Amino acid sequence: MHALSIPTWIVHISSVIEWIAAIWLIWTYGEVTGNRYWWALSCAMLPALVGAMCACTWHFFDNPESLEWLVTVQASMTVVGNCTLCAAAWWIWRCVRQSHSNSPEKTTKAKTTADVS
Repeated sequence: MHALSIPTWIVHISSVIEWIAAIWLIWTYGEVTGNRYWWALSCAMLPALVGAMCACTWHFFDNPESLEWLVTVQASMTVVGNCTLCAAAWWIWRCVRQSHSNSPEKTTKAKTTADVS
């Protein structure tokens, strides 16, 4: 636990808590709106969270050689997380674009008293 300063620990822990809160908020937004792609985004955030927890665990035990495999897991989860977040962002973009192209145009002209006569 002595490998990092107190302010650095605060940043690490608050970032993990913030990421967990973001996952939960995005999942909840998906439930409220009924859009499954928001659920996919929250799931896509999980590998990055695992990577962050690996880094915190490794630092918590003062970076021992016996836990160096956590560094590899952390790096791998970062790559996987970046790919899953990219895929989720693409899916959101695609779904929103499709919903806009499928929506009926609202160019119906309102009738005025001059149009009625």
